[in-house]
Amino acid sequence: MKIDLSNKKVIITGGSSGIGKEVVKIFAENKAKIAIFDVNDTEGIELTNELNKSGSEIRYWHVDVRDSNQVSGGVIAAEQWLEGVDILINLAGILSGASINLEDFPDEVWESVIGINLTGSYLMVKHVSSFMIKQKKGVIILASSGAGVLGGSSSYAYGSSKGGVHGLSLVMTDKLSNHGIRVHDILPGSVDTPMKNSQIETTRDITGNQVEYKNIKKMLVEPEGIAKIIYFICSDEARLLKGSIRTE
Repeated sequence: MKIDLSNKKVIITGGSSGIGKEVVKIFAENKAKIAIFDVNDTEGIELTNELNKSGSEIRYWHVDVRDSNQVSGGVIAAEQWLEGVDILINLAGILSGASINLEDFPDEVWESVIGINLTGSYLMVKHVSSFMIKQKKGVIILASSGAGVLGGSSSYAYGSSKGGVHGLSLVMTDKLSNHGIRVHDILPGSVDTPMKNSQIETTRDITGNQVEYKNIKKMLVEPEGIAKIIYFICSDEARLLKGSIRTE
């Protein structure tokens, strides 16, 4: 089955690295028009230039998803350049505070993680959906996590933020479906990304448990596989899907 998303107009946050980078690459390979939002400018601009040399149509915007003004301005500029928005894939996120006891957990870490992961998701959907509602169509993918839905997070802030994103996706599904907008949250498991590797290294350094670190390292799955799932979810072939999608 050939899934054709050529000429789709896509905004991808967190597209400079990890899962987001692989999502950008698969959409670029399939001739979508892509706007990348990130704060990792060096990596994002390098990726944009590299793919554009191969004939892709991509632009990069520096957008801190915690900042409503930056999100609003970025979405307006991207929508004008894209000439519409068919798909939002919100993958911007951080994992901080791993293996820190609750009584020692820094408030500033809590605020940063909640701000990027949860508030950022809310702001992106808020500003992008206003255009999708006018179009009466669209697909929105948010990044939740089993750590926030099933429990077991290494970080109080991360697990709470991802549980919040899951709840947000449920509300958005209910509110936006009447406008022809399909909303999903994807729950990736342990994926071989810079964020995940940093977390397990931090936990190893705090606990000294080298065996557990090696075992988890062996279990990490490739981000390309998650990107392929996201690509499918965004297609019309997946129009009968509802709700959350959990992966390895």
